Amino acid sequence: MDTKIGPVDACKPASNDVGCPPANGCVSTIQSACPSPATVAMGEATLGHHLARRLVEIGVEDVFAVPGDFNLTLLDHLIAEPGLRLVGCCNELNAGYAADGYARARGVGACAVTFTVGGLSLLNAIAGAYSENLPLICIVGGPNSNDFGTNRILHHTIGLPDFSQELRCFQTVTCYQAVVNNLEDAHEQIDTAISTALKESKPVYISISCNLAAIPHPTFSHEPVPFSLSPRLSNKMGLEAAVEAAAEFLNKAVKPVMVGGPKLRVSNASDAFVKLADASGYPLAVMPSAKGLVPEHHPHFVGTYWGAVSTSFCAEIVESADAYLFAGPIFNDYSSVGYSLLLKKEKAIIVQPDRVVIGNGPAFGCVLMKDFLRALAERLRRNSTAYENYHRIFVPEGHLLKCAPEEPLRVNVLFHHIQDMLSSETAVIAETGDSWFNCQKLKLPRGCGYEFQMQYGSIGWSVGATLGYAQAVPEKRVIACIGDGSFQVTAQDVSTMLRCGQKSIIFLINNGGYTIEVEIHDGPYNVIKNWNYTGLVDAIDNGSGKSWTMKVRCEEELVEAIQTAMGPKKDCLCFIEVIVHKDDTSKELLEWGSRVSAANSRSPNPQ
Repeated sequence: MDTKIGPVDACKPASNDVGCPPANGCVSTIQSACPSPATVAMGEATLGHHLARRLVEIGVEDVFAVPGDFNLTLLDHLIAEPGLRLVGCCNELNAGYAADGYARARGVGACAVTFTVGGLSLLNAIAGAYSENLPLICIVGGPNSNDFGTNRILHHTIGLPDFSQELRCFQTVTCYQAVVNNLEDAHEQIDTAISTALKESKPVYISISCNLAAIPHPTFSHEPVPFSLSPRLSNKMGLEAAVEAAAEFLNKAVKPVMVGGPKLRVSNASDAFVKLADASGYPLAVMPSAKGLVPEHHPHFVGTYWGAVSTSFCAEIVESADAYLFAGPIFNDYSSVGYSLLLKKEKAIIVQPDRVVIGNGPAFGCVLMKDFLRALAERLRRNSTAYENYHRIFVPEGHLLKCAPEEPLRVNVLFHHIQDMLSSETAVIAETGDSWFNCQKLKLPRGCGYEFQMQYGSIGWSVGATLGYAQAVPEKRVIACIGDGSFQVTAQDVSTMLRCGQKSIIFLINNGGYTIEVEIHDGPYNVIKNWNYTGLVDAIDNGSGKSWTMKVRCEEELVEAIQTAMGPKKDCLCFIEVIVHKDDTSKELLEWGSRVSAANSRSPNPQ
């Protein structure tokens, strides 16, 4: 890694992109004319102070934490930093999910827990962030430095005098691991870990011995100099060759299309993707996990491409094309609807963050997606044939069947009303389950945020993610769509939302079980104990007046609830329990579930 560090003023980026180089493409270097970094009073020249300042510098204002005896002194230093807020969570899993949601909005997130019992509870959330290419700074308070290398057995371990169990678990779900158990190299280890998270856009693990955070050391005697990370560069010859080959491939196609994938985020290439669509005239679609990364108000946007469960008329246009450019795709069993996409490799250009593959070959490495898309836009002939075909065949969705007075509420009616709530001042969080499919059909207005976790698909993720996202972007009102089964996994941190004064709207969709799993393979294990969900949130609120709850069973009650949440109760957390029939699902889930079930139940290959 080539990380150059310069004076504070020289290193301020011209853009708001966390961890990105200045907008002019230059990298700040040391300039002798600039003043030296401020000196820190020796009593404050501690590891804890340095770590706290580093977090503030990269854009972290909130650290999601669960205290434990190994991290308490470190938490004192995080609290003492004026630019940081410590957000205490109910459990480590939710702290990790909150850091995940925060990173989606801010570009980087952080969480702090205690050794092993805290770290292993956090691990599932860190794995999810790794799968979604999110930079998280995972901080663990570790054992006293004097205990390393001894034969002592410590609490919070599995009873062996080997303290590496937690480290070994984190090695597969983080891109860098730092075990800080002496002060001599602590500065280097912390800085390397944080800068690696920013460059790789993956979580990192930092374990800090519990007796080191408060000890002054000369290496921390100056305020940390802001990072200025050298940008990755494309191989110039490889880029030119890739663009030439792609332009030739696409310019001879009759009806080419473009499809954006989730790795547009990690490549910071959404703008370049849209500019390519502007220049080429091609229709642009997104894979389901890329919803929200491409503006849906674009004149050539044709919807979500998800095979058999795509939005209306999108699959027909994509799969009938004679050339398709996929930017940052992930083709797994879920995104491919049980490996049933009707795509042909020889028709595809696959653009990954640093690699381009055209048809069955050739392939070009060391070519950055953003550079490739920008250069390709200048080489393509305009061709709007595929979009014109879409425009000809497109038929607007029909009107919903009108509900009879006090008729039991249908899920499609619920999402029809959620659609009307969306604006540039809202963001949607969709939980794993039928909300995946219903939220895909929402049309996002300009500036409306959208997040869900498709690659990892951990039920319960949305509660913590809602907490973190709302904390990161307090000016937006988060609308979370959560199933009852998922909510039961992580419900406790509604408490933290209330403590933080958040004003999200949670739609708790109560259909009595794990509906997504019912459609893959049904059984009695998919039925859950019903809770009094509004009563639970009222109990958590405990009279503070920071929340408002309502159960709705019909459209009239839903309309009343939404009007109240958007009006008199707009400044508090609103929890609306929506009671629907257990078999009321989207048609897309029915189709998707049967195809995923077929993929899961394939017979073993002959031996």
